[in-house]
Amino acid sequence: MTGMNEQVRAAARTALKNKRLTQAEVAEEIGLKQSDVARLLTGRVGRIPENWQKLLDELGLELIAVPKDQLQN
Repeated sequence: MTGMNEQVRAAARTALKNKRLTQAEVAEEIGLKQSDVARLLTGRVGRIPENWQKLLDELGLELIAVPKDQLQN
């Protein structure tokens, strides 16, 4: 895998929908263009740093997104 995995992108798209936010609104809040957010969400950009990806692959790990309110401390 060279880009952000689909599970992470899907979680981000779901979070946008659940929070009733548009790509443009999120882009403005984080200092990006709407087109940049769209590319992140479709996987056209947003590569995981190569060394991290190599480490995750070697360890059999996958990067995933979990809503913060579902994390246990």
